[in-house]
Amino acid sequence: MTKSMTGFGRGSCEEEGKSYVVEIKSVNHRFLDINIKMPRNLISLEDRIRKTISQRINRGKVDIFITQNTYLSNNIAANFNYNLGDSYINCLKELRDRYDVRDDISVSLIARFPDVITLNTKEEDINEVWNSLKGTLDNALDSFIIMRNKEGEKLREDIIRRCDYVKEQIDKIELKAPTIVLEYKEKLEKRLNELLGDIKVDENRIAMELAIFSDKANIDEELVRLNSHIIQMRDTLDLDEPIGRKLDFIVQEMNRETNTIASKANNLEITNISLNIKNEIEKIREQVQNIE
Repeated sequence: MTKSMTGFGRGSCEEEGKSYVVEIKSVNHRFLDINIKMPRNLISLEDRIRKTISQRINRGKVDIFITQNTYLSNNIAANFNYNLGDSYINCLKELRDRYDVRDDISVSLIARFPDVITLNTKEEDINEVWNSLKGTLDNALDSFIIMRNKEGEKLREDIIRRCDYVKEQIDKIELKAPTIVLEYKEKLEKRLNELLGDIKVDENRIAMELAIFSDKANIDEELVRLNSHIIQMRDTLDLDEPIGRKLDFIVQEMNRETNTIASKANNLEITNISLNIKNEIEKIREQVQNIE
């Protein structure tokens, strides 16, 4: 199945006291590039997240956004730093006595000082967290891959349609190719008559010139290879594996053969047809860039 590298997926779950939301989006990229944004307390799960993603995605620039919300406060506790509090109070008393100012030391004043009261979160069992998060991640990947598959099918249909057009143009060249040497002979004889008039030209020299031209202008091999590349393109689109790089190579070969045909044929009509083919190949290449 043809898969696009562009997609979006979302998964969420809610358990007692907490919830997870996972969002995945991707664009085309030569390799698999995974970027994860998540809460600090989940950092230890990064390797597991990457492994899970790489098992189901082969190429693309993939961005993962993980959100965790906690509703219960039984895993959060406030701690009072007694030593720091004592130190603040002693300093305040020293200021009072030294400068003979009004004593307005209060609980609210001390509590506002940095690090006197801190919040500590009870450490969670990372395996339990992973069991909850993995299901959410799998749901996000499922919807993400469904979208990729739908987009990939549209790309496949478009590429096949363009390959059909390229094949039609190749058929036109194949009909025209056998007449190239004959047309060249007629032009050559006409030109010689214009230049030499009634002077007789050695037929062997003309035959030799035609033989050299025929060899240089022969595009049979290029046409065979170009037809073969179209067959390979269609067959590759039906493979159930990552095919983007293989398709990219086939497109390069199609473009190379088309350039050779245009340069060797020495015929305006074939050159114009080749330009049509090159234009269509470029559109195929743009679509291939989005395939995994």
